[in-house]
Amino acid sequence: MQRRYITVDVFTDRAFGGNQLAVVLDAGGLSTTQMQSIATEFNYSETTFVLPPRDNANDAEVRIFTPVRELPFAGHPNVGTAFVLASIAKEPKPRLRFEEKAGLVPVDIVREQGRVISTELTAPQPLARLSQLSAADAASCISLNADDIKVDRHAPQVVSVGTPFLVIEVHSRDALKRARSDAAAFGKVFPCDGAFAAWFYTRDVPAAEAPCERQARMFMRGAGGLAEDPATGSATVAAAALFAELDATRDGELKLTVGQGFDMGRPSLLLTRVRKQDGKVVSAHVGGRCVPMMEGTFKLAGEG
Repeated sequence: MQRRYITVDVFTDRAFGGNQLAVVLDAGGLSTTQMQSIATEFNYSETTFVLPPRDNANDAEVRIFTPVRELPFAGHPNVGTAFVLASIAKEPKPRLRFEEKAGLVPVDIVREQGRVISTELTAPQPLARLSQLSAADAASCISLNADDIKVDRHAPQVVSVGTPFLVIEVHSRDALKRARSDAAAFGKVFPCDGAFAAWFYTRDVPAAEAPCERQARMFMRGAGGLAEDPATGSATVAAAALFAELDATRDGELKLTVGQGFDMGRPSLLLTRVRKQDGKVVSAHVGGRCVPMMEGTFKLAGEG
């Protein structure tokens, strides 16, 4: 059986920026083992597999794999998969609903002159604030000193809106650039509350990097050890929900533009939006633009 795939660069408006994603269409009949092998073969940070929905009220079941494991939810795979499906759909819809391990993920579609330009997901779960780490332990994972870690607003903490990440604030843009992953320190800290990755950011953003209001990086476990991700929507939206919760004086809609991937030559822009009511976060969203890159077909050995 020939299976179609489309690749896109996510959270960018230019080719070879953002985060790469492979979307495998017509994934029915593939086993979990086969999906994992295909994701490992693509070797992108994530590959998605589109299946018929279990509930016809929804648009698809979407399974998300890194080169080494399946994820219950992830950001750029939802943004990119929705972009692909909306772009090839015969009947345009303003919203798609994906069934995933973490729950139902709605993704809104933005069009200009009939063409899909961006999508925005709603996180499937409320913000969960889990374990806190010391500045020293967090710093060790990213090869910085404890003094580089900023703790006036929050300690390094594992947070989740569907997939957990360790969120760390660093003092300066320079510290963000100097960070390097440390496999030995990672092995001591992770996994922690189901988290396998550290997402770290700074509020010290130079004017030249506008419109970013935060700059971030993310280190994770990959197929060959530790790797860096150029755009991590699920971590960004969880962090945005955390920031909104910490802002006890404001209700309404809080928006934030986050840059990631700038220090690896794949600049990404992630647009977050968090709604608060009566002092509580009621929904968290992240979205951005996508660029289609490649498409093709493949046939697994032994398939008819």
